[in-house]
Amino acid sequence: MKRIAFFISLLIVSSCAKDQSNFTLKGSIKDLKKGTVYLQRVADSSLVSIDSLDINGDLLFELHAKLDTPEVLYLKLDKNGQESGLIPFFADQGVTEIKTSLKNFLFDAKIKGSKQQEKMEEYKLMMTKFKDKNLDLIKNNFEAQKSGDSIRIDSSLKEYNNLMVRKYLYTVNFAINNKNSEIAPYLAISEIPDANVRYLDTINKVLSPEIQSSKYGKELQDLIDQRKKE
Repeated sequence: MKRIAFFISLLIVSSCAKDQSNFTLKGSIKDLKKGTVYLQRVADSSLVSIDSLDINGDLLFELHAKLDTPEVLYLKLDKNGQESGLIPFFADQGVTEIKTSLKNFLFDAKIKGSKQQEKMEEYKLMMTKFKDKNLDLIKNNFEAQKSGDSIRIDSSLKEYNNLMVRKYLYTVNFAINNKNSEIAPYLAISEIPDANVRYLDTINKVLSPEIQSSKYGKELQDLIDQRKKE
């Protein structure tokens, strides 16, 4: 009886979530026959599930949420008790579509949805270039240490430091150039929270009033206030 009551309560919660939602995630996972998908958000520094659905042979699924402002949500897959990772995406009111595969759940993800997600993809593309360059520098540094080439070691370290500075400045400039999007404060708090507070302040001051009052706009202000107290 307790199990029946539990499942009934889940159905009621799911139904209520759908009725009150203003966001729908439509998705498909190639080759998935059976498993559970979860729509999650960050709350109090932890991931909590907003909606979930058991998949049993169905190719397509839908998950729902109520958004007060645009925010980054996560799609999680649980198959036979084993998690396949998380797919982050920037959600806004309306519909987002995610198509991926069971084999490469995270890396095969194709996301179509909000304007904020488009900006996120643009930013991540440049970050991939920074990552590739960083891997090259790590390789060079390893080879220099192996051969005992102190000049080459110093050179690679300087290149690494310059790369990190360029990465930070790119993020700051990207945020400033997108001051009317929630992507700006989000990148500040998620990618460069340890940057010099004057950079965070610069981003914060150019944000439109609407963005300042958004979820991540408020979090950016809280971060700046905290950093200034330290």
